[in-house]
Amino acid sequence: MKKITVYVCLFSLLFVMACSTHIHKIGAGAKGGESIEKRQWYALWGLVPINNVDSSEMAGGAANYEIKTEQSPLDIIINFFTGIVTVYSRTVTVTK
Repeated sequence: MKKITVYVCLFSLLFVMACSTHIHKIGAGAKGGESIEKRQWYALWGLVPINNVDSSEMAGGAANYEIKTEQSPLDIIINFFTGIVTVYSRTVTVTK
């Protein structure tokens, strides 16, 4: 029983560690609840960007907003299948 608990804890830690989130506040940060979300794609295990996600363009000229980049649970599921060909994704969310 003790061995199973250790394995479950280690397995859970792998998923928690993979969901890294970075939050950047521009100006005073987000004031409202309007948010825009885009997916950023990388090849070769994250070394080569495939598309360009411009957070300032997503903010639409707002002076105060928040940028959150994360590997969401949906990204983990997508990466499980696309990782075979070394393509990975991250979610970029801009909240005004």
